[in-house]
Amino acid sequence: LKNHFNRYLMVGGFPELVLSDDDAYAQRMLREDVVDKVIKRDVLSLFNIRSPLLMEKLFLYLCMNGTEIFNATTAAKELENTSVATIESYIKALEMSNLIYLAKPMDVGSKGSLKGKPKIFIADAAIRNAVLMIDDVLSDETELGVMVETTVYKHMLSFYQGSPARLGYFRKAKDNQKEVDVVAELPRRKILCEVKYRNNSHIAATDAIVELCRDEKAKVTNAFLITKRLDDFGVTRHETMVPVLRVPAIAFLYILGKAEAEGQNGKL
Repeated sequence: LKNHFNRYLMVGGFPELVLSDDDAYAQRMLREDVVDKVIKRDVLSLFNIRSPLLMEKLFLYLCMNGTEIFNATTAAKELENTSVATIESYIKALEMSNLIYLAKPMDVGSKGSLKGKPKIFIADAAIRNAVLMIDDVLSDETELGVMVETTVYKHMLSFYQGSPARLGYFRKAKDNQKEVDVVAELPRRKILCEVKYRNNSHIAATDAIVELCRDEKAKVTNAFLITKRLDDFGVTRHETMVPVLRVPAIAFLYILGKAEAEGQNGKL
């Protein structure tokens, strides 16, 4: 099961690639399709892109900084010292082309969230892997964490498509190290997901997800800690109003996918 999951992270769910036995070929084809066909051809023809090279560099920049807070001013300085307006327009083009997702900061309870700056996710972890061509990515815990967080956000977004849910992330304004990776807000529900895809998924009592589950004003209804090991499941030992449930990433994503396939979207 783990091998199938790792292959999904590397190749994605693209039908024409899943059936290939050659992962290197699948990644090469994915890279050529995204860069050569989508970015160099489709995006350029649909949007007013004056610098194709800058667009390629921006997409590479986003792949390298995936799941991080995005600052258009910083990106503009690092990419040919171009204008912020150009970067923002190119970001919009990539978003409308379904190559990236913008997760905006959300208020949760009384903790105060970081304002204004989105996190950017590449639309599929496999695309990011194909573009960056990192060796032994499956043995790199940091890279694996980025891949799984990207995949969790993608699946959550797909799961809640067509529902009134708003998706984003939470980061405390006064402590930028305290974050919840995914927040899903519905009229009467608020769901938190924190990805800890590592052998030791322990979280401290001061972590954001624990604090929010103790905060009555947060109105959290469900909280999930997404883990790596298949035997790493159950309720954490923190004393909270809402339990923080440890769920292996494989199981969590399977449940979302199965519910979506059965037409149970949004009923987590």
